[in-house]
Amino acid sequence: MTTRNDLIEAQKFIQFHTRPGDRLLCAVSGGVDSMCLLALTVQVAEAMTLRREVAAAHFNHGLRGGAADRDEAFVRDWCAAHGIPLTVGRGDVRSVAAREGLSLEEAARIMRYAFLEEAARQEGCRWILTAHHAGDNAETILMNLARGTGLKGLCGIPSVRPPFLRPFLETPREDLVAYAAARGIPHVEDETNADPAAASRNLVRLEIMPLLRQLNPRAEEHITAAARQLSAVDRALERDATERTVSAKAKEGRVVLSWQALLEAPAAVRPRMLLRLLDLLGVGRKDIGAAHLDAVLAMSRETAPNRESRVSLPHGVSARYCRGWLILETRPQPLTETQLLPGRPLRWGGYTLTLLDHREGAGVALRAGRPGERAFVTAAPCVPGERLTLPGSKGSRTVKRLCLDCRISLEERDRLPAFYVGGRLAAVWRLGVDTEFLPEGDALRFIKIETPHHEEGETS
Repeated sequence: MTTRNDLIEAQKFIQFHTRPGDRLLCAVSGGVDSMCLLALTVQVAEAMTLRREVAAAHFNHGLRGGAADRDEAFVRDWCAAHGIPLTVGRGDVRSVAAREGLSLEEAARIMRYAFLEEAARQEGCRWILTAHHAGDNAETILMNLARGTGLKGLCGIPSVRPPFLRPFLETPREDLVAYAAARGIPHVEDETNADPAAASRNLVRLEIMPLLRQLNPRAEEHITAAARQLSAVDRALERDATERTVSAKAKEGRVVLSWQALLEAPAAVRPRMLLRLLDLLGVGRKDIGAAHLDAVLAMSRETAPNRESRVSLPHGVSARYCRGWLILETRPQPLTETQLLPGRPLRWGGYTLTLLDHREGAGVALRAGRPGERAFVTAAPCVPGERLTLPGSKGSRTVKRLCLDCRISLEERDRLPAFYVGGRLAAVWRLGVDTEFLPEGDALRFIKIETPHHEEGETS
Protein backbone atom coordinates (compact mmCIF):
# COMPACT_ATOMS: atom_id res chain seq x y z
CA MET A 1 0.00 0.00 0.00
CA THR A 2 1.34 3.42 -0.94
CA THR A 3 1.75 5.87 1.93
CA ARG A 4 2.35 9.58 2.08
CA ASN A 5 5.91 8.89 3.20
CA ASP A 6 6.71 7.33 -0.18
CA LEU A 7 6.89 10.94 -1.47
CA ILE A 8 4.85 10.07 -4.55
CA GLU A 9 4.07 13.72 -5.33
CA ALA A 10 7.75 14.67 -5.22
CA GLN A 11 8.56 11.83 -7.62
CA LYS A 12 5.82 13.02 -9.99
CA PHE A 13 7.19 16.57 -9.73
CA ILE A 14 10.67 15.48 -10.83
CA GLN A 15 9.27 13.34 -13.65
CA PHE A 16 7.02 16.14 -14.89
CA HIS A 17 9.70 18.84 -15.00
CA THR A 18 12.55 16.75 -16.41
CA ARG A 19 12.93 14.76 -19.58
CA PRO A 20 15.10 11.88 -20.77
CA GLY A 21 18.65 13.08 -21.34
CA ASP A 22 18.55 15.86 -18.72
CA ARG A 23 21.40 15.95 -16.23
CA LEU A 24 20.13 16.70 -12.74
CA LEU A 25 22.32 18.27 -10.04
CA CYS A 26 21.26 17.72 -6.42
CA ALA A 27 22.39 20.24 -3.80
CA VAL A 28 23.51 18.02 -0.90
CA SER A 29 24.50 19.30 2.54
CA GLY A 30 24.46 15.85 4.14
CA GLY A 31 21.36 16.59 6.26
CA VAL A 32 18.30 14.36 6.17
CA ASP A 33 16.40 16.62 3.72
CA SER A 34 19.11 16.72 1.06
CA MET A 35 20.01 13.05 1.47
CA CYS A 36 16.36 12.16 0.85
CA LEU A 37 16.44 14.40 -2.21
CA LEU A 38 19.51 12.68 -3.62
CA ALA A 39 18.18 9.19 -2.92
CA LEU A 40 14.76 9.98 -4.39
CA THR A 41 16.25 11.63 -7.49
CA VAL A 42 18.44 8.57 -8.10
CA GLN A 43 15.38 6.36 -7.69
CA VAL A 44 13.40 8.43 -10.20
CA ALA A 45 16.35 8.55 -12.60
CA GLU A 46 16.68 4.77 -12.52
CA ALA A 47 12.99 4.38 -13.33
CA MET A 48 13.40 6.83 -16.21
CA THR A 49 16.66 5.17 -17.38
CA LEU A 50 18.55 8.34 -16.41
CA ARG A 51 20.75 6.82 -13.69
CA ARG A 52 24.01 8.26 -15.02
CA GLU A 53 22.45 11.70 -15.38
CA VAL A 54 22.33 12.45 -11.63
CA ALA A 55 25.17 14.44 -10.04
CA ALA A 56 25.61 16.06 -6.63
CA ALA A 57 27.15 19.28 -5.34
CA HIS A 58 28.25 20.12 -1.79
CA PHE A 59 29.38 23.54 -0.55
CA ASN A 60 31.53 23.78 2.58
CA HIS A 61 30.83 27.22 4.08
CA GLY A 62 33.78 27.01 6.45
CA LEU A 63 31.61 28.19 9.36
CA ARG A 64 31.66 25.10 11.61
CA GLY A 65 35.28 23.97 11.55
CA GLY A 66 35.68 20.22 11.93
CA ALA A 67 31.93 19.60 11.79
CA ALA A 68 31.77 21.13 8.30
CA ASP A 69 34.70 18.96 7.17
CA ARG A 70 32.91 15.93 8.63
CA ASP A 71 29.79 16.74 6.58
CA GLU A 72 31.87 17.12 3.42
CA ALA A 73 33.61 13.77 4.02
CA PHE A 74 30.24 12.08 4.65
CA VAL A 75 28.81 13.35 1.35
CA ARG A 76 32.01 12.39 -0.51
CA ASP A 77 31.91 8.85 0.87
CA TRP A 78 28.19 8.33 0.15
CA CYS A 79 28.45 9.60 -3.41
CA ALA A 80 31.58 7.53 -4.07
CA ALA A 81 29.88 4.39 -2.75
CA HIS A 82 26.88 4.96 -5.03
CA GLY A 83 28.80 6.06 -8.13
CA ILE A 84 27.39 9.60 -8.15
CA PRO A 85 29.62 12.39 -9.54
CA LEU A 86 30.22 15.01 -6.85
CA THR A 87 31.42 18.60 -7.10
CA VAL A 88 32.64 20.19 -3.85
CA GLY A 89 33.14 23.90 -3.26
CA ARG A 90 34.55 25.86 -0.34
CA GLY A 91 34.30 29.49 0.67
CA ASP A 92 35.27 31.84 3.49
CA VAL A 93 31.78 33.09 4.32
CA ARG A 94 32.87 35.15 7.32
CA SER A 95 35.36 37.15 5.26
CA VAL A 96 32.88 37.81 2.47
CA ALA A 97 30.15 38.80 4.94
CA ALA A 98 32.45 41.26 6.71
CA ARG A 99 33.78 42.71 3.48
CA GLU A 100 30.37 43.11 1.82
CA GLY A 101 28.44 44.16 4.94
CA LEU A 102 26.17 41.09 4.80
CA SER A 103 24.82 38.77 7.46
CA LEU A 104 26.41 35.32 7.58
CA GLU A 105 23.13 33.82 6.33
CA GLU A 106 22.96 36.13 3.31
CA ALA A 107 26.63 35.76 2.42
CA ALA A 108 26.38 31.97 2.69
CA ARG A 109 23.28 31.91 0.49
CA ILE A 110 24.86 34.09 -2.22
CA MET A 111 28.06 32.05 -2.28
CA ARG A 112 26.20 28.72 -2.22
CA TYR A 113 23.91 29.62 -5.13
CA ALA A 114 26.81 30.98 -7.19
CA PHE A 115 28.67 27.72 -6.58
CA LEU A 116 25.64 25.58 -7.52
CA GLU A 117 25.10 27.42 -10.79
CA GLU A 118 28.78 27.12 -11.69
CA ALA A 119 28.79 23.40 -10.75
CA ALA A 120 25.71 22.85 -12.94
CA ARG A 121 27.45 24.58 -15.83
CA GLN A 122 30.58 22.46 -15.42
CA GLU A 123 28.57 19.24 -15.18
CA GLY A 124 26.25 20.16 -18.05
CA CYS A 125 23.18 19.94 -15.80
CA ARG A 126 19.90 21.45 -16.97
CA TRP A 127 18.31 21.52 -13.50
CA ILE A 128 19.54 22.11 -9.94
CA LEU A 129 17.39 20.39 -7.32
CA THR A 130 17.28 21.69 -3.74
CA ALA A 131 15.64 20.09 -0.70
CA HIS A 132 13.54 23.01 0.57
CA HIS A 133 10.41 21.53 2.16
CA ALA A 134 7.04 22.80 3.39
CA GLY A 135 8.49 23.91 6.71
CA ASP A 136 11.21 25.97 4.99
CA ASN A 137 8.52 27.60 2.86
CA ALA A 138 6.33 28.52 5.84
CA GLU A 139 9.34 29.93 7.69
CA THR A 140 10.34 32.03 4.68
CA ILE A 141 6.84 33.49 4.39
CA LEU A 142 6.77 34.43 8.09
CA MET A 143 10.23 36.01 7.89
CA ASN A 144 9.25 38.01 4.81
CA LEU A 145 6.06 39.17 6.53
CA ALA A 146 7.95 40.25 9.66
CA ARG A 147 10.60 42.15 7.68
CA GLY A 148 8.07 43.85 5.41
CA THR A 149 7.08 42.50 2.03
CA GLY A 150 4.60 42.73 -0.80
CA LEU A 151 2.62 40.05 -2.52
CA LYS A 152 5.72 38.44 -4.04
CA GLY A 153 7.25 37.79 -0.62
CA LEU A 154 4.03 36.22 0.65
CA CYS A 155 4.14 33.71 -2.21
CA GLY A 156 7.07 32.01 -0.52
CA ILE A 157 9.77 29.97 -2.25
CA PRO A 158 9.02 29.20 -5.92
CA SER A 159 8.92 25.48 -6.72
CA VAL A 160 10.28 26.18 -10.22
CA ARG A 161 12.65 29.01 -11.05
CA PRO A 162 15.06 27.87 -13.76
CA PRO A 163 17.53 26.37 -13.26
CA PHE A 164 16.19 25.45 -9.81
CA LEU A 165 13.59 22.79 -8.98
CA ARG A 166 12.27 22.19 -5.45
CA PRO A 167 10.35 18.88 -5.37
CA PHE A 168 9.70 18.91 -1.59
CA LEU A 169 7.94 22.27 -1.17
CA GLU A 170 4.63 20.48 -0.51
CA THR A 171 6.27 17.88 1.75
CA PRO A 172 6.37 18.24 5.57
CA ARG A 173 9.80 17.58 7.08
CA GLU A 174 8.44 14.75 9.21
CA ASP A 175 7.63 12.87 6.00
CA LEU A 176 11.27 13.21 4.92
CA VAL A 177 12.46 11.92 8.30
CA ALA A 178 10.10 8.95 8.03
CA TYR A 179 11.19 8.27 4.44
CA ALA A 180 14.86 8.26 5.48
CA ALA A 181 14.16 5.93 8.41
CA ALA A 182 12.11 3.51 6.31
CA ARG A 183 14.78 3.27 3.60
CA GLY A 184 17.86 3.41 5.79
CA ILE A 185 19.12 6.66 4.29
CA PRO A 186 22.00 7.96 6.46
CA HIS A 187 22.59 11.63 7.19
CA VAL A 188 24.53 14.01 9.42
CA GLU A 189 23.11 16.62 11.78
CA ASP A 190 24.13 20.28 11.76
CA GLU A 191 24.44 21.03 15.48
CA THR A 192 23.71 24.74 14.93
CA ASN A 193 20.19 23.90 13.77
CA ALA A 194 19.24 23.36 17.43
CA ASP A 195 20.42 26.85 18.48
CA PRO A 196 17.76 29.60 18.15
CA ALA A 197 20.48 32.26 18.40
CA ALA A 198 22.56 30.83 15.54
CA ALA A 199 20.35 32.26 12.78
CA SER A 200 17.08 34.14 12.41
CA ARG A 201 15.56 31.17 10.59
CA ASN A 202 16.39 28.94 13.57
CA LEU A 203 14.43 31.29 15.83
CA VAL A 204 11.38 31.01 13.59
CA ARG A 205 11.69 27.22 13.29
CA LEU A 206 12.40 26.44 16.95
CA GLU A 207 10.27 28.99 18.80
CA ILE A 208 7.68 30.66 16.56
CA MET A 209 6.44 27.70 14.51
CA PRO A 210 5.81 25.54 17.62
CA LEU A 211 3.64 28.34 19.06
CA LEU A 212 1.64 28.56 15.84
CA ARG A 213 1.14 24.78 15.92
CA GLN A 214 -0.33 25.17 19.39
CA LEU A 215 -2.92 27.48 17.85
CA ASN A 216 -3.49 25.06 14.99
CA PRO A 217 -1.56 21.83 14.36
CA ARG A 218 -1.98 22.41 10.63
CA ALA A 219 -0.52 25.94 10.72
CA GLU A 220 2.36 25.06 8.38
CA GLU A 221 0.00 23.46 5.88
CA HIS A 222 -2.35 26.44 5.96
CA ILE A 223 0.48 28.97 5.49
CA THR A 224 1.77 27.14 2.41
CA ALA A 225 -1.78 26.74 1.04
CA ALA A 226 -2.30 30.50 1.34
CA ALA A 227 1.01 31.02 -0.48
CA ARG A 228 -0.23 28.85 -3.36
CA GLN A 229 -3.36 30.97 -3.71
CA LEU A 230 -1.36 34.20 -3.57
CA SER A 231 1.02 32.83 -6.21
CA ALA A 232 -1.92 32.39 -8.58
CA VAL A 233 -2.93 36.01 -7.96
CA ASP A 234 0.68 37.14 -8.48
CA ARG A 235 0.89 35.35 -11.82
CA ALA A 236 -2.40 36.88 -12.98
CA LEU A 237 -1.20 40.39 -12.11
CA GLU A 238 2.09 39.78 -13.94
CA ARG A 239 0.25 38.62 -17.06
CA ASP A 240 -1.98 41.72 -16.96
CA ALA A 241 1.05 44.01 -16.56
CA THR A 242 2.81 42.33 -19.49
CA GLU A 243 -0.22 42.73 -21.74
CA ARG A 244 -0.64 46.40 -20.80
CA THR A 245 2.99 47.24 -21.64
CA VAL A 246 3.01 45.60 -25.08
CA SER A 247 2.64 49.08 -26.62
CA ALA A 248 5.82 50.34 -24.90
CA LYS A 249 8.49 51.51 -27.34
CA ALA A 250 11.93 50.26 -26.32
CA LYS A 251 15.35 50.92 -27.76
CA GLU A 252 18.79 50.80 -26.21
CA GLY A 253 18.84 52.98 -23.10
CA ARG A 254 15.24 54.23 -23.42
CA VAL A 255 11.66 52.95 -22.91
CA VAL A 256 8.52 55.03 -23.53
CA LEU A 257 4.92 54.27 -22.51
CA SER A 258 1.77 56.36 -22.70
CA TRP A 259 0.79 57.61 -19.25
CA GLN A 260 -2.80 56.83 -20.18
CA ALA A 261 -1.90 53.14 -20.28
CA LEU A 262 -0.91 53.38 -16.62
CA LEU A 263 -4.06 55.28 -15.64
CA GLU A 264 -6.30 52.70 -17.29
CA ALA A 265 -4.73 49.84 -15.32
CA PRO A 266 -5.98 48.71 -11.87
CA ALA A 267 -3.93 50.23 -9.04
CA ALA A 268 -2.46 46.83 -8.16
CA VAL A 269 -1.12 46.41 -11.70
CA ARG A 270 0.55 49.82 -12.16
CA PRO A 271 3.69 49.10 -10.08
CA ARG A 272 4.14 45.85 -12.00
CA MET A 273 3.91 47.75 -15.27
CA LEU A 274 6.77 49.96 -14.10
CA LEU A 275 8.81 46.90 -13.17
CA ARG A 276 8.08 45.43 -16.58
CA LEU A 277 9.37 48.65 -18.20
CA LEU A 278 12.59 48.31 -16.18
CA ASP A 279 12.92 44.77 -17.54
CA LEU A 280 12.52 46.13 -21.07
CA LEU A 281 15.15 48.76 -20.31
CA GLY A 282 17.53 45.96 -19.40
CA VAL A 283 18.29 46.98 -15.81
CA GLY A 284 15.93 44.56 -14.06
CA ARG A 285 14.10 44.96 -10.74
CA LYS A 286 16.84 44.57 -8.15
CA ASP A 287 16.92 47.33 -5.51
CA ILE A 288 13.67 48.88 -6.81
CA GLY A 289 11.42 49.40 -3.80
CA ALA A 290 7.85 50.54 -3.26
CA ALA A 291 9.04 54.09 -2.52
CA HIS A 292 10.65 54.33 -5.97
CA LEU A 293 7.52 53.06 -7.73
CA ASP A 294 5.25 55.39 -5.73
CA ALA A 295 7.44 58.36 -6.64
CA VAL A 296 7.16 57.58 -10.35
CA LEU A 297 3.39 57.09 -10.19
CA ALA A 298 3.00 60.41 -8.35
CA MET A 299 4.78 62.43 -11.05
CA SER A 300 1.71 63.19 -13.16
CA ARG A 301 -0.26 64.45 -10.17
CA GLU A 302 2.52 66.83 -9.18
CA THR A 303 3.41 68.14 -12.63
CA ALA A 304 1.76 71.21 -14.14
CA PRO A 305 0.46 71.04 -17.75
CA ASN A 306 3.13 71.54 -20.42
CA ARG A 307 5.87 70.92 -17.85
CA GLU A 308 7.87 67.82 -17.04
CA SER A 309 9.17 66.15 -13.88
CA ARG A 310 11.90 63.63 -13.20
CA VAL A 311 12.68 60.94 -10.59
CA SER A 312 16.05 59.22 -10.13
CA LEU A 313 15.98 55.44 -9.66
CA PRO A 314 18.68 52.87 -8.80
CA HIS A 315 21.08 51.59 -11.48
CA GLY A 316 21.39 55.02 -13.07
CA VAL A 317 17.79 55.10 -14.33
CA SER A 318 15.90 58.36 -14.76
CA ALA A 319 12.07 58.29 -14.94
CA ARG A 320 10.58 61.31 -16.69
CA TYR A 321 6.96 62.43 -17.13
CA CYS A 322 6.50 64.67 -20.16
CA ARG A 323 3.27 65.69 -21.92
CA GLY A 324 1.41 62.48 -21.18
CA TRP A 325 4.34 60.11 -21.68
CA LEU A 326 6.46 58.14 -19.22
CA ILE A 327 10.09 57.89 -20.32
CA LEU A 328 12.64 55.67 -18.59
CA GLU A 329 16.27 56.28 -19.54
CA THR A 330 19.65 55.11 -18.36
CA ARG A 331 22.50 57.49 -17.75
CA PRO A 332 26.21 56.68 -17.40
CA GLN A 333 27.13 55.46 -13.92
CA PRO A 334 30.21 56.83 -12.17
CA LEU A 335 32.82 54.08 -12.34
CA THR A 336 34.48 53.11 -9.07
CA GLU A 337 36.91 50.42 -7.95
CA THR A 338 34.98 47.25 -7.08
CA GLN A 339 36.18 43.86 -5.86
CA LEU A 340 35.39 40.79 -8.00
CA LEU A 341 33.97 37.81 -6.07
CA PRO A 342 34.44 34.31 -7.53
CA GLY A 343 31.51 33.19 -9.65
CA ARG A 344 29.48 36.33 -8.96
CA PRO A 345 28.78 38.48 -12.05
CA LEU A 346 29.41 42.20 -11.58
CA ARG A 347 27.87 44.89 -13.77
CA TRP A 348 30.59 47.49 -14.21
CA GLY A 349 30.04 50.25 -16.73
CA GLY A 350 28.89 48.65 -19.97
CA TYR A 351 30.43 45.29 -19.03
CA THR A 352 29.48 42.21 -17.04
CA LEU A 353 32.58 40.85 -15.27
CA THR A 354 32.77 37.37 -13.71
CA LEU A 355 35.83 36.01 -11.88
CA LEU A 356 36.35 32.30 -12.67
CA ASP A 357 39.06 29.68 -12.20
CA HIS A 358 38.93 28.59 -15.85
CA ARG A 359 38.79 30.15 -19.30
CA GLU A 360 35.32 30.80 -20.67
CA GLY A 361 34.55 33.01 -23.65
CA ALA A 362 36.13 36.45 -23.93
CA GLY A 363 38.15 37.79 -21.04
CA VAL A 364 41.44 38.34 -19.24
CA ALA A 365 43.60 35.52 -17.85
CA LEU A 366 45.74 36.31 -14.78
CA ARG A 367 48.04 34.10 -12.75
CA ALA A 368 46.45 32.29 -9.83
CA GLY A 369 47.00 33.59 -6.33
CA ARG A 370 50.29 32.42 -4.85
CA PRO A 371 50.55 30.61 -1.47
CA GLY A 372 50.06 33.06 1.37
CA GLU A 373 49.02 35.84 -0.98
CA ARG A 374 45.80 37.62 0.04
CA ALA A 375 45.55 39.91 -2.95
CA PHE A 376 42.03 40.52 -4.21
CA VAL A 377 41.17 41.24 -7.84
CA THR A 378 39.38 44.54 -8.41
CA ALA A 379 37.94 46.32 -11.43
CA ALA A 380 38.55 50.07 -11.70
CA PRO A 381 38.56 52.89 -14.26
CA CYS A 382 41.53 52.94 -16.58
CA VAL A 383 44.05 55.55 -15.34
CA PRO A 384 46.06 57.04 -18.27
CA GLY A 385 49.30 57.46 -16.28
CA GLU A 386 49.46 53.82 -15.12
CA ARG A 387 51.99 51.59 -16.90
CA LEU A 388 51.90 48.06 -18.32
CA THR A 389 54.74 45.83 -19.46
CA LEU A 390 53.22 43.66 -22.17
CA PRO A 391 54.72 40.41 -23.49
CA GLY A 392 57.25 41.08 -26.24
CA SER A 393 57.71 44.75 -25.37
CA LYS A 394 61.06 46.31 -24.45
CA GLY A 395 59.72 47.91 -21.31
CA SER A 396 56.66 49.41 -19.69
CA ARG A 397 54.43 51.92 -21.46
CA THR A 398 51.67 54.16 -20.19
CA VAL A 399 48.05 53.16 -20.64
CA LYS A 400 47.54 56.40 -22.53
CA ARG A 401 50.28 55.52 -25.06
CA LEU A 402 49.00 51.96 -25.47
CA CYS A 403 45.48 53.23 -26.13
CA LEU A 404 46.76 55.63 -28.77
CA ASP A 405 48.65 52.78 -30.45
CA CYS A 406 45.45 50.68 -30.45
CA ARG A 407 43.41 53.65 -31.74
CA ILE A 408 41.17 53.62 -28.67
CA SER A 409 39.42 56.97 -28.25
CA LEU A 410 39.57 58.98 -25.03
CA GLU A 411 35.90 58.24 -24.33
CA GLU A 412 36.45 54.49 -24.80
CA ARG A 413 39.64 54.54 -22.74
CA ASP A 414 37.97 56.13 -19.75
CA ARG A 415 35.37 53.34 -19.67
CA LEU A 416 37.70 50.36 -20.16
CA PRO A 417 37.92 48.10 -17.09
CA ALA A 418 41.39 47.91 -15.59
CA PHE A 419 42.16 45.02 -13.23
CA TYR A 420 44.24 45.37 -10.09
CA VAL A 421 45.72 42.61 -7.92
CA GLY A 422 46.73 43.74 -4.46
CA GLY A 423 46.48 47.35 -5.60
CA ARG A 424 48.86 46.86 -8.56
CA LEU A 425 47.75 47.18 -12.18
CA ALA A 426 47.64 43.67 -13.68
CA ALA A 427 45.73 44.15 -16.94
CA VAL A 428 43.53 46.45 -18.99
CA TRP A 429 40.81 45.06 -21.22
CA ARG A 430 41.70 45.36 -24.93
CA LEU A 431 45.31 46.24 -24.07
CA GLY A 432 46.66 43.11 -22.39
CA VAL A 433 48.14 41.60 -19.22
CA ASP A 434 51.29 42.80 -17.50
CA THR A 435 54.07 40.20 -17.75
CA GLU A 436 54.21 39.90 -13.95
CA PHE A 437 50.61 38.70 -13.85
CA LEU A 438 50.59 36.27 -16.78
CA PRO A 439 49.26 32.77 -15.93
CA GLU A 440 51.75 30.18 -14.76
CA GLY A 441 50.82 26.68 -15.93
CA ASP A 442 47.19 25.57 -15.91
CA ALA A 443 46.19 27.41 -12.72
CA LEU A 444 44.77 30.85 -13.36
CA ARG A 445 42.18 33.46 -12.50
CA PHE A 446 40.01 34.30 -15.49
CA ILE A 447 37.83 37.39 -15.72
CA LYS A 448 35.04 36.66 -18.16
CA ILE A 449 34.02 39.91 -19.89
CA GLU A 450 30.64 40.32 -21.55
CA THR A 451 29.23 43.36 -23.33
CA PRO A 452 26.13 43.72 -25.51
CA HIS A 453 28.39 43.60 -28.56
CA HIS A 454 31.43 41.60 -27.42
CA GLU A 455 33.02 39.14 -29.78
CA GLU A 456 33.57 35.56 -28.57
CA GLY A 457 37.16 34.47 -28.43
CA GLU A 458 38.64 37.92 -27.84
CA THR A 459 41.03 37.25 -24.95
CA SER A 460 43.82 39.24 -23.35
